[in-house]
Amino acid sequence: MDLEKELEQLRKSLRQADLIQTELDRRIYYLKTLYDVSKDMFGIVEYELILKNFLMMTMGNFGVTEGFILTVDVTTRDINGFVSVGFQGEDISLLKTGGSEILLSDNLATPLHIEADLKTCGLLPDSMICAFPFNVDRDCRGIMGLGAKLIEEPYNPDDQELLDTLVNNLVVALKNAKSFNEIKNLNKELHEKNTQLETTLSELRASIRKVELLESIKYNLSKFVPETVSRIIEKSPMDAIPESKKQDLTVLFIDIEGYTKLCEEISTRETNEVIEKHFSAFMEAIYANNGDVHETAGDGLMVLFLNENEKDNAMEAVQTALAIRDTSSQIFEECTGLYQPLNINMGVNSGKALVGAAKFESQSGSLWTYTAIGSLINVAARIGAQASGGSIYLTKSTADRIKMHFSTKSVGSFNLKNVSKEIEIFRI
Repeated sequence: MDLEKELEQLRKSLRQADLIQTELDRRIYYLKTLYDVSKDMFGIVEYELILKNFLMMTMGNFGVTEGFILTVDVTTRDINGFVSVGFQGEDISLLKTGGSEILLSDNLATPLHIEADLKTCGLLPDSMICAFPFNVDRDCRGIMGLGAKLIEEPYNPDDQELLDTLVNNLVVALKNAKSFNEIKNLNKELHEKNTQLETTLSELRASIRKVELLESIKYNLSKFVPETVSRIIEKSPMDAIPESKKQDLTVLFIDIEGYTKLCEEISTRETNEVIEKHFSAFMEAIYANNGDVHETAGDGLMVLFLNENEKDNAMEAVQTALAIRDTSSQIFEECTGLYQPLNINMGVNSGKALVGAAKFESQSGSLWTYTAIGSLINVAARIGAQASGGSIYLTKSTADRIKMHFSTKSVGSFNLKNVSKEIEIFRI
């Protein structure tokens, strides 16, 4: 008798152990499911992708072939998220309309765990076995629905508990995604406002340049004194002009092709009109890109770019040349004496040259000038003279400095007048 009691006690203990093991296995399975879902969702910030991944993983864990998730904006009553698997045609339309009606009705937006409740509701396809409405936030509601399990077992209370927990994790992930999108939109608005501000500042700078240009024309200063000298004098009006020193710069030579022939073909008044309009356009482009006119001839200009950054010098010189080329055809339409647009040839070179004031003594007195001197200037002038048909020619040093922003092409190496070595020329 004692032996039977002991056997019964042992069987009871074994049954308890089996129940405990079953419960432990269930808890481990649930924890693994939660871990997998959380790991997959919380690394994503795209709203629609979170819905899709969550639905696929949940369906996989419960072994179902049909499911959907729908979210709506309560304020606008619009669908802002929808994914489905296993549905087509009319069923998808029914999911959207029926799901929206459930979520937008306070009477219906309660847990519909039981299949009978769904049948009574009649708003979703017949294949839906369980559905879980949820709130993302004050303005957004959602619903997840699942079809029957492939193993043909009903959803038990343990399943409902796991689904409730999973949906709570989904809500957290969706809130994070919405917060991320809000921050993204705020950054976009800030960027747009910064762009507007930069445009306004650019327009303001352009207006200031125009005022400065008009003032310089009013006082005739630009005809006689380079802007660099004016700035030096304004900065230290009582100091002497600094002596020449070697520094990095970019020089741009501008030449009107066929100027002599032009003077022979049209009247002096018309020639003056043509030159004034072209030179005015030249000056606008030069000042807009921080250039400085240092020498002028009847049909050409020498412009220096003297920023501290050598790449900025080259970039601004090329931008000036391109702006001049783009506006030359517009000027042609305003000039009555021209039968075709003038070709503006330009040469650009970069490197070091002697820049500053130079004094020339004679019996009649002293003459001061402020300019750049050296082979760098000579080469720029020569490649400008080599250009034709409105070309912009660059030396290799300039082409190298702008290659990240502009496309250039070598036109070959040339022997230039009074230049000892062949010079490779690039065209932009």
